[in-house]
Amino acid sequence: MNYLSSPQPFVRLISAARFLMLGAISVSLFATTPAVQAKDGPDYANYDVPLYQQIVNRIRAKVSARLREGRLTQDRFFIIPFAYQNDGNDPELSHSFMTVIRVFAEGKRPRPNSEFKTGTYKGWNFEAYNISWIPADFMENPHLCVFDGVGSRLFAKLNQCPISPGKNFTLEDTIKLAVNAKVAVGMWGPYEITQAGFDRGVKRKQLLDSGAIKYRADDRLYQKNKIASNCFHAMANLDELFPRGGVFGTGFKMWGP
Repeated sequence: MNYLSSPQPFVRLISAARFLMLGAISVSLFATTPAVQAKDGPDYANYDVPLYQQIVNRIRAKVSARLREGRLTQDRFFIIPFAYQNDGNDPELSHSFMTVIRVFAEGKRPRPNSEFKTGTYKGWNFEAYNISWIPADFMENPHLCVFDGVGSRLFAKLNQCPISPGKNFTLEDTIKLAVNAKVAVGMWGPYEITQAGFDRGVKRKQLLDSGAIKYRADDRLYQKNKIASNCFHAMANLDELFPRGGVFGTGFKMWGP
């Protein structure tokens, strides 16, 4: 995992349980990749570079290293999970999201009017999409209701937070929210995946974009009828909308990186 430079405090201590939960994404999607040794601390060499551009630059560099030079004879697919949190690891200032990329084989390119972000880098054509499930008005009203009511963390029926229309935010807008909130951003990968994994992500994105699922941070009461989802369930298991997470769903204080 990498922490990226930005003018905000960075959290050095990562929840091991949360890291294992993010690892659940890899069970259904990721190809096996060598472990990467983390640095001792944040790299401030790019301190003055906007955080979103740092992330784009890192993704480009890491994917380019995997593709190397020469002719690309088949499409390649990559996933980059992210999470952010504040210094106190408060749930209302924590979020999980991911970006998925297809790099096209030589001579291939995205469809005209693609629903994804498209572009070219070093002669490679690519398309990418993001799954970042947040209340639709969060850019204008970044105040998230997670638990409201005495005992609501333990007993879902006591939680008075409303259900909200959800929106799948772009990577750029999601990072803008993180920078505005002065939280730490964690990035994993890129990890190479199969086309089947890429396609499952597309189906999940289309489901979210359809408006059939709403947003609620504490979604325990709304899983059975698939009414609302939090950000982690929106991306955690693309074969099952609400993977079994035990009595506390995504976990008891297991949000953030």
